[in-house]
Amino acid sequence: MVTEHYSKQYDAELEGLRSRVLQMGGLVESQIRKAIEAFATGRQELIDEVVAAEAAVNEAERDIDDDCSHVVVKRQPAAVDLRLIMAISKTVTDLERIGDEAEKIARMSRGIHEAAPRLQVHSFANVRHAADIALTMLRRALDAFARLDAALAATVIRDDVAIDNEFRSILRQLITFMMEDPRTISMALEIVWIAKAIERIGDHAKNVAEDVIYIVKGTDVRHIRLEELERQALGE
Repeated sequence: MVTEHYSKQYDAELEGLRSRVLQMGGLVESQIRKAIEAFATGRQELIDEVVAAEAAVNEAERDIDDDCSHVVVKRQPAAVDLRLIMAISKTVTDLERIGDEAEKIARMSRGIHEAAPRLQVHSFANVRHAADIALTMLRRALDAFARLDAALAATVIRDDVAIDNEFRSILRQLITFMMEDPRTISMALEIVWIAKAIERIGDHAKNVAEDVIYIVKGTDVRHIRLEELERQALGE
């Protein structure tokens, strides 16, 4: 009975950590949505909400990391449990950095709209499209984490190619824009940095997906070819 109680308590601790990672992911996802809407509209209240949420994201990262350390010391996990705790620690770091990128987008959006209040942001629809890809990657990465689904995680990693292509497309568009009207150079460069922040969000979502494969398969799939990664994820 003592052993059974110990085991159930330990399982509850691990499940609690996983749930809190998903809660943190939901907070970060909301940050991104509001930051992109701020880019489109320049609404100050959205910018303020994104910036204010950063403190909560940072606190979540610290708290989850601390609890991971306590579980390691207290329970001395091995095998898949140890991989889970290690992956959680890495995942919350990626989520915190996604929050940083969302805050950056919000702050830059404020500057853009203050400098050019009549900015026709619809001309940069592919910025929003790139953001949609990044959000989808993050949502699916978190879903893969929740279900420990390595195959779903592999699809997230494949989508990283699409967001890289979107960034290059945005860059080409903005270069053309600046060449046609040099007065837009300052604003266009700000939008380049927003697009780069979106690309980095996709990179961090990819990292989360790689951690899921590590938890499930025990294989480090960073820096390997996509075809080999998918083979590892599917267990072929």
